Amino acid sequence: MASVLLVEDDHFVRAALIRHLTDASHSVRSVGTALEALREISQLPFDVVILDLGLPDLDGGKALKMLRGIADVPVIIATARDDEAGIVRLLNDGADDYLTKPFSAEHLTARIAAVLRRSGAGTGGRRRGPAAAPIPEVISVGGISVDPTRRAATLDGTELDLTRREFDLLAYLAERPGRVVPRKELLARVWNQPYGADKTVDVHLSWLRRKLGESAASPRYLHTYRGVGVKLEPPR
Repeated sequence: MASVLLVEDDHFVRAALIRHLTDASHSVRSVGTALEALREISQLPFDVVILDLGLPDLDGGKALKMLRGIADVPVIIATARDDEAGIVRLLNDGADDYLTKPFSAEHLTARIAAVLRRSGAGTGGRRRGPAAAPIPEVISVGGISVDPTRRAATLDGTELDLTRREFDLLAYLAERPGRVVPRKELLARVWNQPYGADKTVDVHLSWLRRKLGESAASPRYLHTYRGVGVKLEPPR
């Protein structure tokens, strides 16, 4: 069971989703405005937020940015917009996944399950990991240090301000220095999506590159091999 915050201003859609999510054994709280959502998130722990973009008081994209300022809870965007630029912008702003309306309740439930698996959530806001997993050591690749226990990373001694997904991506690559990791492997291991769009990986790689102070044209640590994958290695 997961603790879900549903942010949807359409009363009929909200009622239907609440009923379905409750039937799926999730604990659901719902609000109809962005400000109500921000208040709920600041006061209560949630495992996942379902955020409609067409809210009456504030554009959902702006609400997402504000939400990211107070919580690192996974966010699934529900939107009628299907333009690529808008979707990329939402992913850059911190969305973990998105659904294009109209969508089925079963599709939403499957996306929630995938997001919860990736984040290790589903325990009323507490994060969990494999019960018998050993405590990993700090991983170093050149000037990058990744501490999986603290979920913190530094570059040349300066802490990096990474989102949860950026950290997971960096940690996965850092555990495999010098190896070209296929995008499909990243989707399966980092996003827990064996089938998905490479665009999702590319967006987060671009974002991570900016945090590392580099670009695809002038890489230092992250090297992309077109049609193959990406490799993390120390600068030469």
